[in-house]
Amino acid sequence: MTVRFTEPLEAQHRRVDPDDWDDIYVVGDVHGCLAELRALLGKLRPGDDDLVVFVGDLVRKGPNSGGVVDLVRGSPNMLAVRGNNEEKVLRGEKTVPGLAEADVEWLRSLPVAVSWDDALVVHGGVDPRKPLAEHTVDDLQTTRSLAPGGSYDRPFWFERYDGPKRVFFGHTVMERPVVREHAVGLDTGCVYGGALTAYDWRCGEFVGVEADRTVQSRKDSKIVTPRRTAAN
Repeated sequence: MTVRFTEPLEAQHRRVDPDDWDDIYVVGDVHGCLAELRALLGKLRPGDDDLVVFVGDLVRKGPNSGGVVDLVRGSPNMLAVRGNNEEKVLRGEKTVPGLAEADVEWLRSLPVAVSWDDALVVHGGVDPRKPLAEHTVDDLQTTRSLAPGGSYDRPFWFERYDGPKRVFFGHTVMERPVVREHAVGLDTGCVYGGALTAYDWRCGEFVGVEADRTVQSRKDSKIVTPRRTAAN
């Protein structure tokens, strides 16, 4: 399915006015890890005037997808983009125990992109080789490697992307967060025994909690070690 980032997808692009919020936090892939999400929120302590934005993949793989959806769905100051795992549920490719029909419809209502000022939140990333207007839903949810046929072969998209937007993303599991001038990667593999990571947009700082257990194992070859840059 090809959906262009113009008229059809524009309805799935939510713009946020940062002046409406005291603080804005961007949170990495939760994957049903409700305990770690609660612990992270306990550290962040977001108030009603703070916005929490998730990079997608709230569901699947972890122990309590339904609880994560209930928490985010029931919080007026929380937003999420639709990740590739939400898309798999919507396309009937995967099922998730504990999700009611209303939960699935809520997943369907999620945008594929959230933006404010120079920030753009998507699940997978963007392809620096083509304009944003030519990106498909699949591009925004699954972009990772730019190497032919190699989803974990360098270069990764964020190693070649030079703006203008600063893209906040998940999907690619990292040994530690990616922080570059135009890209911030937040999937630090909570469900694989890593950590759940948030980025404080106004302060420019990371906040994280370690996973309390490893729910799923993952090959070392599928956990990326970010290269050091001047930004990190």
